[in-house]
Amino acid sequence: MKRLARVRRAALVALLALSATTFTTSAVWSEPAAVEAIAGLTIHGVEETLRDFCVEQDGALWLVLPGGARHELVTSTSDLAITNAGDGSFHPFEEATVRAALATLRAPLAPVRADVFILPYPRRSGLESAAGPGLILLSPGVRPLSTEQQHAELVHELGHVVHYSRMPDAAAEEWARYREVRGITDPAVYNASAAHANRPHEIFAEDFRALIGGVLANYSGTIENATLAPPASVAGLEELMRTIAGSSGPVSGLPLVCFPNPSRESVSFARTGGGAEALEVYDLGGRRVATLAPIGTGGLVTWRWDGNDRSGAPVGAGVYFARTHASASTLRVTRLR
Repeated sequence: MKRLARVRRAALVALLALSATTFTTSAVWSEPAAVEAIAGLTIHGVEETLRDFCVEQDGALWLVLPGGARHELVTSTSDLAITNAGDGSFHPFEEATVRAALATLRAPLAPVRADVFILPYPRRSGLESAAGPGLILLSPGVRPLSTEQQHAELVHELGHVVHYSRMPDAAAEEWARYREVRGITDPAVYNASAAHANRPHEIFAEDFRALIGGVLANYSGTIENATLAPPASVAGLEELMRTIAGSSGPVSGLPLVCFPNPSRESVSFARTGGGAEALEVYDLGGRRVATLAPIGTGGLVTWRWDGNDRSGAPVGAGVYFARTHASASTLRVTRLR
């Protein structure tokens, strides 16, 4: 039985390794604002997590974390714990995408100590991603996770790590200040036992994602609690969040990003900060291929390119460049056959 278990695990590791080489991160960025944010975070990829932190016992697979905490993993989408089997497989986060989400934070953070585990399977005790003091558990989906989804979920969970580290529940005065600025002072409405969107910890993590996270982490343009004012519109909230996070620099707009890139299909462009203006796509010869109208104004502006030129004909495979008139840099875009 032990030999069979080793063979099964080796086969799964090989499959995951093949998947990791098949899919690459679709985020593209230049001059990331906060590579320092990775300092203090130890990222355990899916293969490492399976090999070094998972054990089989009594017919079940267990995640054993540093310190001894154990979580049974659900290894089949046909398990009764899974209400939506999706495409029949589990799809873990991509390590490169996790690192990209950290590198494209909008402000540098003081280091926070935490282990980030990319799980091959969800936990039976909690199917969703979760975080605690010094810990992030990234749970797979039952369908492939989009790049935007991975960015948003990782940065949200990082927000939890930040408040556990820098504003624990015992810091009553700091939490009172945050509640006051955020307008969530009523304990009958906003408390740890309330509906998920009304829990102060969750509101904080969403504010962190919205104000500190990069463009892709904010692809939806919304926060979980739609009854609250958008974080960017709350006077003093951005400065307070930066203070809590230990940011040593200003929150700034990010340069243009493109996803997925490379791509065979349509691609989207996004940027925070700056005005809403047309985005132009050029080929290697400097000829303008397409002019894209902006979608949205203010904090997040997006554009979408269907891969056609100005006459509506599909462009060929190759390298193209995109930029706005006000942009100081040009973004490289690769079209596949």
